[in-house]
Parts: sequence; C-alpha cells; structure tokens
Amino acid sequence: MSDLKRLLSYLGSYRRDAVLGAIAVALETSIELIIPLLMARIIDDGIVNGDLGIVFSQGALMLLCALVSLALGLGYARFASRVAMGLGANLRQAEYEKIQTFAFGNIDRYQTSSLVTRLTTDITVIQNAVSNGFRPMVRGPVILIMGLLYACSMNMELACIFFVVLPALGIALGLITYKVLPLYRTLQASMDDLNGVVQEDLTAMRAVKAYVREDHERGVFARVNGALAKRSTTTFSTAVLNLPVHQLSMYVTATLVLWLGGNMIIAGTLTVGELTSFMSYVLQIMNSLMMISNVFLLLTRALTSARRVGEVLDEVPELELPAPDAALREVPDGSVEFHGVDFKYSADAEHNVLEGIDLSIPSGITVGILGGTGSGKSSLVQLISRLYDPSAGTVLVGGHDVRAYDLPTLRDAVGTVLQNNVLFSGTIRDNLRWGAPDAIDEELLRACELACADEFLDRIGGLDGMLGQGGAGVSGGQRQRLCIARTLLKRPRILIFDDSTSAVDMATEAKIRANLASIPGVTCITIAQRITSVIDADLIVVLDDGRLHGCGTHDELLANDAIYQEIYASQMERAQAEDTAASDARAAEGGEHNGR
Repeated sequence: MSDLKRLLSYLGSYRRDAVLGAIAVALETSIELIIPLLMARIIDDGIVNGDLGIVFSQGALMLLCALVSLALGLGYARFASRVAMGLGANLRQAEYEKIQTFAFGNIDRYQTSSLVTRLTTDITVIQNAVSNGFRPMVRGPVILIMGLLYACSMNMELACIFFVVLPALGIALGLITYKVLPLYRTLQASMDDLNGVVQEDLTAMRAVKAYVREDHERGVFARVNGALAKRSTTTFSTAVLNLPVHQLSMYVTATLVLWLGGNMIIAGTLTVGELTSFMSYVLQIMNSLMMISNVFLLLTRALTSARRVGEVLDEVPELELPAPDAALREVPDGSVEFHGVDFKYSADAEHNVLEGIDLSIPSGITVGILGGTGSGKSSLVQLISRLYDPSAGTVLVGGHDVRAYDLPTLRDAVGTVLQNNVLFSGTIRDNLRWGAPDAIDEELLRACELACADEFLDRIGGLDGMLGQGGAGVSGGQRQRLCIARTLLKRPRILIFDDSTSAVDMATEAKIRANLASIPGVTCITIAQRITSVIDADLIVVLDDGRLHGCGTHDELLANDAIYQEIYASQMERAQAEDTAASDARAAEGGEHNGR
C-alpha cells in the first residue's frame, strides 16, 4: 500500500483528471447496467404482449443510454491519458532530480544500467498500468457490486450461484497473483542486466573491434538476452493462467444458470425476459472479475517497478548539507588542509583507502602528488571538492571545513580535470561554457590558449566545431586540453589535475604548466605518473598504500624519501636509455649516409 500511496502522491495537478476520469467510468458503468432491465421489459411487456409502443420507447432509452455511455467513455479516455502521461513525467522528473543530489557514494551503490532502467522501463510499466488499468480498476468493482445487487433483486435463487463460484474464482486468481509477484521482480533485474551489457558493448565498441571480440560479445549478449526471454516466458505464462481459470468459471456459471433457469421457466416461476436479462448480468459480473484480475496483474508489475523507483527516491544523499542560512557562500583563498583524515568508499569496507593524512597546502602554490597505483591519489583530491566526505578527520578549504560550505560555492572554487574527463554533444563553445555560461568568445579563446587548445582549434571548426557524444571527433590529448580550458573558465581558487595531461606530449605539457603558473593566486594540485610533470612544484606529496610517505621539494625528497628516489631513478634511467637509443640511431643513420 505504501508504494501505491507513493504513486498517488506524484499525481500533482493531475489529481483532478483522475477524479473526473473515475466519475466518468462509474457513470458509464451504471448506465450500461440499466440496459439489461430495459431489455427484459422489451421482451416480457413488448414482444410477448405485442405492444410495439413499449418496444420503441424502451429501445429509444437503450439507444440514449448507449450514446451517453459513449460520451462518458470518450471523456474517460482523455482524462486517463493525461493522468498516465502526467504521472510518468512527474515520476521521471522526480527520480532524475533525486539522482542529481546523489554523492558519488550513492551512485556507487547502483549500476548505471539499473538507473537507466528505473528511469525508462520501470516508469513506462507504471504508465501502462495506469493507462490500461484505470478504466477496469473503476469499472470492475462497480459492475461486480451493482450487478450482484441487480441479480439478487431479480432472482435470489439464481443469484446464489454467484456466491459459490465467485469465492472459488477469487482464491484461484489470488494464488496466481501471489505466484507472479516475485517473478516480476526477477524480470526487471534481467532487464537491468540486458541494459548493462548493451551499454558496456556500445561504450567499448572500439576496444571490441580492436581485439576482434565481436563473437565473445555476441555470446555475452545471447546469454543475458536468453535469460531475459526465459524469465519473461515463465512470468507471462504464469500470469495468463487467469484467462482459462476465468473462462472455466464463466462457463460453469452460465451452464448452472441456464439449467436452473430453464427448469424455473418450465415451472412458471421465471420468464424468458428475466432469464435473458439475468444472463446479461452473469456475463457482466464474470467479466468484471476478469477486469479485476487483470488490474491486479498490472498493479503487481507496476508496484514492482514503483518499488524500484521508490528505492531511488528514498535514497538518502550521503553528503549532509548545511542549513541554507548558515552555509558559507565564499571561499576566502585556495589553501587546503587535511587533519587526521581517514577514508573508505563504503562503511562496511575492511580497510581504509586513506589513513592518517595530515597535510597543509598554502594558497597559491603548486603541488605535485605521486604514488603507485592504488595509493589513494585520486581519493585524496576528491575530498577537496567534497565528492566524498572523509570517514574520519576534517578537510579544510580556505580555512573552513568543506562541510560548512554551500556545495555549489565550494565546487565552483575547486576546478577538477580528470584523466578521462567527458565532453558532451554540441559545439566547442557549448562545452567550454560549462565552465562559465556567460563567457564571451574572447574569454573562451583565452582559456583555449592557456590550455594549448588553440593549436588545433581551427582544424576542428573553431568554437563552432561540432563534437559527437563523449567528445567524438577529437583525440584523447585534444579532449584533455579542451577539458582544461573548460575548467579554467570557472576561475577557480584551486585547480586539480588528476593525470589530466597523460595523453599530451611532454613539450605541450611543459607549455601548459608554464601557462598555468602565470595565473596568480591559484593553488594548482597535479596528480602525475611522470616526475618531470611535478619536478618544479613548490611541494611534492608522496603517497604509499593510502598513507603520507613523504612531503617536500624535489631536492628534499630526492635526499630523504626512498619511494621518491626509486621512482626518480627508474624514470631517469629509462629516459637516459631512450636518449642513448635515439643517439645511436641517429649515429647509425649518419654513418650509413657517409658510407654512401
């Protein structure tokens, strides 16, 4: 019931249409139930007695009832469609807005494919249930109750048949509904799996082609598609059992009514018109039960989807925001401090990703962060913009706890460029304006110049050049430089580069670093794999297995930190080996040329 109440709460302005639609269906049904009484009078008082006046007058009333029912039916159709589409739109909007409030920790609990299914397929199921079930949901109970009343008032002896057949039919339909309910849940889970495989395959299409794994992906898709088909077959083959059960009960009821009614006609206690009218009520009452059973099946599936949508709507964002009137709305400077910070991605994780981090970064300096894979480099910088909150300890930006800031204010002051940052479909100008919606072309071009994106801008159509989904149409290095330009347009107090020049050549990277150094008052934090990317930094931080291993300048770490010494030695040796190999190659080419 709680899921049903939730759905009703999202009707919003469409409540009026729902009420008017229900009234239209109830009136339509009530008028239709009068028609069998008019038919009985036509047969018994008109045809049997040869009174054509009664035939024509009652026939005219039947026609009037049919026309009024038609008008009410058309009105219902309009109201029901508005309710179904409006409810779906409201739910979809509410769910999407809820997802926007999620922290990364909330999103980590859901697969992307599952969220897509909940936004699309599950809400479509709810819309179809309202669209197809609204009329029978009102019509079925009205016909059942009023039909039984009319049947009992017409002939109580024949009506007793209903009180034997209906409970047995209700039990059978209840058992079918009870059996189908868990099957619908597994069906929607299979839909999640299918969407996940399709999304992964389309996203990684280049890798699939490069590794000639088309046959493997076909096999993966065939498995999940087959599993979905199997579960769908099991679910719907169980659900359609209500049809033969209903038909059996209807035939049994009709046979009993005709047999007892025929004997009563022979005995003179029942007229032919009354039996004809009673049979009309038999069909209407049994069809009302069919409607009710179909509504239960529709609701069963819809409530399963509503529960899945409700899980998203009930998700509590992990980030607790300060009261609007108490939130800080200005970041004084770009200083960053970590005091006793521990962090893990989930509360039930056995080990911390970061542990015991104490670090102070003055405003306006350049910081480099080095460490092996899994040492916690990216996790550390994500705490600055409050993409996650620390499990213990505090993170300060501008001298204040990040949890005290208005979240948009904090994130506007912290610009982050990821290694695999995303560009969106549209023009270069549209993408750059994510950093500053009101930026003029001169500002956009200046940001591109600082990020060295001006070197290729004309080749891709300038600011009006079109990008495909995910930035298709530009290389990895070009995508990274456009993302840097987009971040610079925010004019942040803190710039974070999470290995965001990995696809850029060393000469261009050096030029970008020099351009960024010319921006006054900005704290620049760079996560890098190459020591050359951070060798000139004011402060270099070395992480090892989530702990702060070393902190200082290049010369200090080279003298005192074993991990930094190891990284430096390995990278310098490799660079020297590459230089030697290149020199040998050039010398060989020169000797070959002289020999000629």
